[in-house]
Parts: sequence; structure tokens; C-alpha cells
Amino acid sequence: MSAPESDRLDPSVWKIAAVALFGGLLSQLDATIVNVSLSNLALDLKVGISTIQWVTSGYLLALTLVLPLNGWFVDRIGAKALYLWCFSAFTLASALCGLAWSANSLIAFRVLQGLCGGLLAPMAQMMIARAAGKHMARVAGYVSLPVLLAPIFGPIIAGAILQYASWRWLFLVNLPVGAIALLMAILFLPSDKQDTRRRPLDWLGLALLSPGLALFLYGAERIVQPAGGATFAAGIAMMTAFLWTARRKGDDALVDLRLFRGKVFSAAAVTQFLSNGVLFAGQMLLPAFLIQAVGRAPADMGWMLAPAGLGMMLVYPSMGMLTDRFGIRRVSAGGALLALLATATLLVLALRGLNLVVLIPALFLRGMGQGAVGLPSLTAAYSSVSRQMMPAATTSLNIVQRLGGPTMTTLCASLLAWKLGSHATGPTVSSAYAWALLLLCALHAFTFVAAMRLPSRLDEVAIREER
Repeated sequence: MSAPESDRLDPSVWKIAAVALFGGLLSQLDATIVNVSLSNLALDLKVGISTIQWVTSGYLLALTLVLPLNGWFVDRIGAKALYLWCFSAFTLASALCGLAWSANSLIAFRVLQGLCGGLLAPMAQMMIARAAGKHMARVAGYVSLPVLLAPIFGPIIAGAILQYASWRWLFLVNLPVGAIALLMAILFLPSDKQDTRRRPLDWLGLALLSPGLALFLYGAERIVQPAGGATFAAGIAMMTAFLWTARRKGDDALVDLRLFRGKVFSAAAVTQFLSNGVLFAGQMLLPAFLIQAVGRAPADMGWMLAPAGLGMMLVYPSMGMLTDRFGIRRVSAGGALLALLATATLLVLALRGLNLVVLIPALFLRGMGQGAVGLPSLTAAYSSVSRQMMPAATTSLNIVQRLGGPTMTTLCASLLAWKLGSHATGPTVSSAYAWALLLLCALHAFTFVAAMRLPSRLDEVAIREER
């Protein structure tokens, strides 16, 4: 087979990618629409913001609880069957949210929606990896574009619904999208019953890992509070206990830790952990820096931070071409280095004062760099495992990604709070943010080092790991 022919994607890949797209898009769009509508929901349902925020927090914690079950479910009933069940249940739960009669019932139905939809994004990732193979970066680059647009269009859709219709349509709008997605999944997803296998559920691992993840994420957001710190520590303890039991169980563990023995997979997982972490830490630090240290109005945040999103949107569709031409390591490490240099520029602005002529290009380049790190490393991770191990790999990678954000955000936020609250040295607000940005630069540097451990090209990946 000639090179051009071997690089040609089968049309069925794009059909599967279109189905997978709906999973990530619907989940992201739903979360964005609800997040920007919390104040309206509190007013309409006559409760405080501290109560109504559980519409979001309960949903996110429910997503985390079911995440470790992804691999076991795929092995047990198959990817297509699981995807159909998830989408059907998510759509039904959306209808229940739209019919909620009180804040408590809405929160309960949102938790149910999170339990049903928690596997949609990991499943979408795995289906693209299975179908696209070595072309995952190319396909996932295009599929990720609409998901990046969700935070832009979510507030617009939410605003229109709240102005012209009842808040119930914030959830009922999912019904037609879910119906279309179900029809596409039935028509386009290939059957994978032949890949199913019966294996016992690791109940002890589930009892340790799922609550441990939820406690870790919940505590990370409230780390400054005594209860939050205790919850955070409890989450770490439970996850540590899971690692100890999983090492002994091997193939029977909820998450097969033997995956991390592979050099490619472990390097890709560390890169995913760090890149996702610096992304979320930056999303926390930069708006706070512009408001608290520079004195910009919150209303300015949209247009001032938009260049970062535009940079990511620009680079995503080019991922296939870039990795084919330059290789996985160069693209991923180059993106990490570009993000590091752009963040270092922001550090200089914190020390010398805001300059929009410098800020806008720096954010744009940071977005480009961030966008170039993740997909190549994800492609390397999936290329290093067998098809049979992909469900377990998906579970592991998504857990690693989910842990990166709160871990790095907590580190940066803790340093910032310490510097802002330290009266011994009397730091100014800008210098406190400079220390936090310096830590963020160090985390970007670690991301670059991790990306340099990735293989140069996919054909250098060792023989796929078999059980």
C-alpha cells in the first residue's frame, strides 16, 4: 500500500467521530448553559446561591463517581451498547430536570444526569481512538473544535432561553439533540460484542476509588476551609489505598495499573496530567490577576481572555498535519515550550504592569501551545496499548486528566493565598500574583520535560502492550 493510500481515512471513521462529537458537545454545552444560569435558577426557585450551586457541584461529583467504571462496563456489555445506554439515560434525566418542581428535586435529577452522562466524554475519546488509530490527532482535532465552541455559544443560548422561555428549557433543549445522537449512534457505530468479556467487578476498588476521587475534587475546591482540607486529605488517603490494593489484584483491579509500566503510556499519562493541570490553573489565575491586581472590570474578562481560546481553536484542526510532518514529540514538547514562554511573558507583565499590546499576543500563543500538547500525547498513549486494553486505558487517562486540574489549581491557589496573606514581607498584590505565575511557569517546564519523553513518531512506539 502506498503512503497516500495508507494515510487515507475510511469514511466510516468520520461517521463514528460525528457520533462521538455529540457526546462531548452535549455534555460540555449542558454544563456551560447551566453554569451561567445559576443566579436565575436561584431566583426562580426561591433559594440561595449556596443551595443552587449544587446543581453544578452535584453534577460534577456524579460524573467523577462513575468514571472508574468505564473500562469494566465496556468489557462487560461493549462500547456501542454502553454509549446507547448513556445517551438514552442522559436524555431522560434531562427531561426530568426540566420537570423538576423544586430546587432539591432539580439537584437530585442533576446528580442522576451526571451519573448517566459521566461516561459520554470518555466513551467518545475511546471510540475515536479505536476508529482512527494513528490518525487520532487529526480526527480528534476536528471533533474537539465544536466542544471548544460550547463555552462561547452556551451563554448565548442560556441568555435567549432565560429571556424568551422558562428555565426548564435549559434542560429540555437536550431532548432533540439527544434524539438525533441516538439515531446516529444506532446507524453508524459498529457492533463490538465480539470484544466483550466477563470479568468480576472490583467492589473494594470501586468503594475506594470513586469516593476518593469525589472527595479529592470536592476538597480541592474548598482547601482553605478546615472541612475542605480534611476532605482533600481523605480523598488522597482513599486513592492511595486503592493503588495498594490494585497493585496486588493486577488484571482483576478496577483500573489495571500495569498499563503504567509501559514507557510510552506512562510518559503520555504524565503529560496529560500536567497539561490539563496548567490549563485549569491558568484559567483560575489569569482572570483573578486581571481583576484583583490590575483592576480590570469582570465584564472585560470575555474579550481579554478570548485570544487564548482562539489560539486553541486555530491549532486543533492542524494537529494531524503537524504530527505527520514533525512527529508527536516535537509537536507536544514544542507546544509546551510555547506555552511556557507565553506564560513567562505574563509573569513579566505582573512585575512591570499591564500592557494590552503584549497581553493579547501572549494569551493567543499560550492557547496555541496548550492546544498542541494534549492530542499528540493522547494519540501516543492509545497507540501503545492493544485494542483489548483500550477501555482500561481510557479509564486511566480520564482519571489522570481529572486529577490534574484541581491538583495544579490547588498548588497555585495555595501559594497565592499564602503570599497575599503574608504580612511579614508585605508583598503587593501584583508581586503575589507574580509568585503564582512563576509556579505556573515551573509547571509548564515540567510539562515540557514530560513531553520530551514521548516517542518521536508513532512507528517508534514499541510493540503494543498485551496482557
